[in-house]
Formats: sequence, C-alpha cells, structure tokens
Amino acid sequence: MSRLSHQSFLPRSQPRWNVHPIWRGIGCIFMLLLPVMSFVGAYLIIRENFRQGWVALPASLLRSFSIPSFGTVYLADIALTLVFIIMGFGILTVGYAFLYRLIGPPRFGPLDAPPLRKRRRLYKK
Repeated sequence: MSRLSHQSFLPRSQPRWNVHPIWRGIGCIFMLLLPVMSFVGAYLIIRENFRQGWVALPASLLRSFSIPSFGTVYLADIALTLVFIIMGFGILTVGYAFLYRLIGPPRFGPLDAPPLRKRRRLYKK
C-alpha cells in the first residue's frame, strides 16, 4: 500500500445528474423515426422531380433496385435520405443544445471559482 492511497486522499464522487427515462424514450423514437421520415421525404421529392423536371439527375443515381413490399427504389433516394438524416440530426442537436443551456444543470458548481470580471478601460476623448 502506497503512502498516497489513504482513504482521505481519494476524490469524493459527485452526485450524478441522471436523465429522466422519458427523454431516453424520446431519443429512441427520434433515432427510429427520423430515418424513416427522411426516406419517405426523399422518395416523394425524387418522384416529384421526375414529373416536374427541377434538377437533372446523373445516370449513376438513376440506377434502381426493387424492394418487394415497397417498389422501385433509386440510388438517388438513398443519397437524398442520407442528406436528410444528417440535416435532421444536426437540427435536433442544435435544438438539444439550446434546451440544455436553458434547463440543464448550472454552469458553475459549488466548488468553482466565480468568473473573472473584465476591467473596462476608460478612453480619453
């Protein structure tokens, strides 16, 4: 046993800030629902693009394969789905950060030093 392994030298454990179980459930629902919504949105936008002719798609993205219960899926559907998923999770992350800042735990704990005040310089006119 070393000299510094005495019980009084060990750091005290801080109480953990536990997440309410309902937020875990909401996060799980979003992780399942957002990719499904992204695929459906991409599917509808690509089909409407075929009818309206908004953007000319390259031939490599027009390759298709068939899903028995769904129908024909183009590679453009998959590519646009990935874009929508990245955008959706980015929006959720920014929203979560905003809410965490509003209703999360305090920024400084009881053992933190108070923030330093900046001295303002007086300028002569």
